[in-house]
Amino acid sequence: MKKLIPPFPRRKATAAPGSAAGARLGWLDALRGIAALVVVLHHFDVLRMLPFGGMVWRNFDLGVFGVMLFFIVSGYIIPASLERRGDVRAFWIGRLFRIYPAVIVAFAAAIMMLPAGDGSVALLRTGDDLASLVANGLMLQDMLGVINGMNVTWTLCYEMVFYFFVTALFTRGLHRHSAPIAVAFAGAALAIGTALAPQLLITGLGSVRLLLLIVTPIVLLGFWGVLSGNRKATAAGALLLGGLGLVLVTLNSRAVAFETLMIFATMFGGTVVHRAQHGTIRRVPALLACGSVVAAGVLVGWLYNRNGVQESTWTSGWKAWSLSYLAAWILFGLFFLLRGRRFPKPLTWLGAISFSMYLLHFPLLRTVGPPLGVPPMPESTLGKVAWTAIFLTVLMAASHLMYRLVELPAQRLGKRVQRAADRRRPAVAGAAAAAPDAILHRQAEGGEGGGSGAARAQGEKASVSG
Repeated sequence: MKKLIPPFPRRKATAAPGSAAGARLGWLDALRGIAALVVVLHHFDVLRMLPFGGMVWRNFDLGVFGVMLFFIVSGYIIPASLERRGDVRAFWIGRLFRIYPAVIVAFAAAIMMLPAGDGSVALLRTGDDLASLVANGLMLQDMLGVINGMNVTWTLCYEMVFYFFVTALFTRGLHRHSAPIAVAFAGAALAIGTALAPQLLITGLGSVRLLLLIVTPIVLLGFWGVLSGNRKATAAGALLLGGLGLVLVTLNSRAVAFETLMIFATMFGGTVVHRAQHGTIRRVPALLACGSVVAAGVLVGWLYNRNGVQESTWTSGWKAWSLSYLAAWILFGLFFLLRGRRFPKPLTWLGAISFSMYLLHFPLLRTVGPPLGVPPMPESTLGKVAWTAIFLTVLMAASHLMYRLVELPAQRLGKRVQRAADRRRPAVAGAAAAAPDAILHRQAEGGEGGGSGAARAQGEKASVSG
């Protein structure tokens, strides 16, 4: 077995294993809570309520900051979740039950709450219901030329493709190479920038439906493979999904090339941090890789996010993109350095309900506002404070209910499904090289307070999708 590189020095844990696990991963929940709240305030248009909001908008984009922070956290924890399990099928069952029930409930609630003319919910409202259902059901709509069912679900499309990549790399034994992969995506973003036209596949095929007819069987076949529990079928299915993801990302993304490529560079950069922390990548190569990703993220804004391109990235210009991207990494780095400390419970609670907040905030914003006469925004300071307090209170209450009544029961159901699948056909490790990584993760976790069930449960939550 390859010699394990010693992990970063850590203090010995003195607390009980469960509490130590909670403290160790509380920083991720806190980050997710902050990211979700920032995205909510961005769509709430909080900058219009501030006297200096225009200056902030010109130089900093709250949406880019919040979303990129989400992506870094996903990159940090999602591959670790797969490698800790060493079981591709269990990983995918967990992900599917973590994401889809909440998304389905959010869609149903939004369609019931909002009129057909409200553009923030487009599922079954595009004139092509079948294409809308299929593309959004696969959660690849942003790569297939189909309008997002809800305007915030575009990020879940990138999450899904990232899962494709992570699974394919794991089954091929290439998952340890996060650093060169992150640098490759960042370098491609710098080199290509805006050279690739968006949605080239649709342009070539001339039809969204034709693309869907090609992509849908590939995805279903890939999922059959990764959920089969058979080693060869798992590897083939993962490779099919990973290859499809790479084709869609490079040839058919809706966004400009540098934005798409930097999203994946960012997620793999988060993976590099996790590997360096647990000793599977040496510190200097990890720092160089992450530094390259951050530098590329800042430079692509300066190089490309101007002359009208910024309208495709929803930012006001290169400063807004570059400073927001840099700030996301700075905050992640700060929390990483403080990861051994306990974070305030309200902040970690926000992290727990962050996925529901992310899904529900736009429909609730459009539902709560009109009865209160918003828009337009209140003119007085008292009115602005009252409107903000009312909206956030309603949102957090609804999100807490959805977390308790939908997310947690769905996760428990997913675990039962996984156990039933294991009883029917025990799964095998997805990669021959998985065992050393699993051992290393357990050793590293044990050094920080034990690889407890609480740690695994916390780790499963810490992503964009909750």
